[in-house]
Amino acid sequence: MGATLRALRALVLLLGFYLLSLVLLAALAGVDVLVFGWGHGPLTAKVGFVTVLLAIPVVRGMLMLRTPKGEDPPGLPVTDADEPRLWALVRELAAAAGTRAPDRILLTGEVNASVSEEPRLLGLLPGPRRLTLGVPLLIGLTEAQLRSVLAHEYGHFTGGDTRLSALVVRGRVQIGRVIGQFHAKADGKVAADRARQERASAKRVAKGRKAKEIDTTGVGATYRTMARIYTAYGKLYLRASLSTARGQEYAADLTAARIAGRDATASALREIPALSASHDFYLDSYATLGLQARLLPPRGEFFGGFGRLLAAREPEPAKRRAELPEMPVGPYDSHPPIADRVRRIEALPADGRADEARGAALTLLTDPERTLGALEDAVLLDELLACPRAAGWEELLNASMAAGLSAAQTPLHRALTAYTGRPATLSALLDVIDDGRLWRLAERLPLSEVAAAAKGRAFREFVRPVLLRSLRTMVLAEFSACSLLSWEFSWTGPATVRLPGGDTGTGDAGPEADLDAALQAAVADHPDTGRLRALLPSAVQNV
Repeated sequence: MGATLRALRALVLLLGFYLLSLVLLAALAGVDVLVFGWGHGPLTAKVGFVTVLLAIPVVRGMLMLRTPKGEDPPGLPVTDADEPRLWALVRELAAAAGTRAPDRILLTGEVNASVSEEPRLLGLLPGPRRLTLGVPLLIGLTEAQLRSVLAHEYGHFTGGDTRLSALVVRGRVQIGRVIGQFHAKADGKVAADRARQERASAKRVAKGRKAKEIDTTGVGATYRTMARIYTAYGKLYLRASLSTARGQEYAADLTAARIAGRDATASALREIPALSASHDFYLDSYATLGLQARLLPPRGEFFGGFGRLLAAREPEPAKRRAELPEMPVGPYDSHPPIADRVRRIEALPADGRADEARGAALTLLTDPERTLGALEDAVLLDELLACPRAAGWEELLNASMAAGLSAAQTPLHRALTAYTGRPATLSALLDVIDDGRLWRLAERLPLSEVAAAAKGRAFREFVRPVLLRSLRTMVLAEFSACSLLSWEFSWTGPATVRLPGGDTGTGDAGPEADLDAALQAAVADHPDTGRLRALLPSAVQNV
């Protein structure tokens, strides 16, 4: 579908909203005429009042004369003077695509790139353009792959997609606005009716009578019916507009392949889902590691550490690239399945451009470390930026684990408090074990029906794994509180603990093996805490 037909389709969809609104207003007016024809009275006044209330959200939605301007996402604007190489590449690719270069570049912290335009007269006249470029893409892509991503975005410019978006967005916003107003009116009616019934029930109770059950069934039904009408049209609107968007993505992919090459475009399409999954993992496991201890990574490392993770875990993204996700397309998906897009590009004839620009895209930045630090200032919340910085990732890990252990509340903590009526401490737990009460305490743990019904040795086997995990946590927390515990940071796997008296506890002998043996003895069928006490700080050994 060409740009002209897409523009016509978008205009028809928008006009359909106005037509639907006019039909509903006419129906409401018809109800008024019909009721007034029967005569005048309380019912006539009530119907007129209701139809006016129903007409107000419709009229408000129709009178939205301007398309709301989208706000910039959190990001770092960069000028030609800031990043001359990046701007040169942007202009070069815009010229190759036969379109006007963006007026602004905004760097963000997301695995995404997009273009937008603020046209005038519903897209008839061009307006300022913006390129939004995620720094994780610069970190994870080669320059050739980045060229493909940018060329794809310029394909949206050349296809007129960004100018047509004004029409599409306006319709979506207006429909959503009307639906929201009707639901708000219905919710208000329900709240008012509930409050009225609660007051009436309170009066009945005060008189010694039984309170009536609160029932708001059917309240606000008229408003919700109007909302359902607009919701049905909204679904049609989204299906029609988003199916067009999928065709625009295929066309933009062809533009990318023409400008940046078939292989670079296919590899970029394969790379981005893998980058997105890796970035989500990085944010959860590394960038935000110190939040519990109110610490941030060293300056620039909140985003810069992503590159270290990718370098250390290269085989993992490579596997994801080879196995493209086969996701079915839903009726409201704006993008086709990535696997289908890759197959279409890889089916194109070879163009002999496989070895172009293999260097890291991040080198396009004049001073990557400075830019990564400035991006943190632009993107992170002020309350995060107020946190102190760790000197390194090892310090960040140690602080985070110490904070986590100090605040740990395992099932055993809760069971011990319930059993003794006192705060759950390791000393108190060891006393309970030495007194021969461990298995009574274990009965306070959250248990499955089978475990709760078990007796004797069977019961002990059910609860022993939970006791071991929780007891280990309590012991590590005690070491940590005495500053006797540290952790070994790794980009390739989980952190490993360094126990007192040795290096990293990963072998078959040494502190880790000693601790495991002591824990097993403490929760054995006939518990013995002696070995565990011998490993603990003196404050816990002698109770």
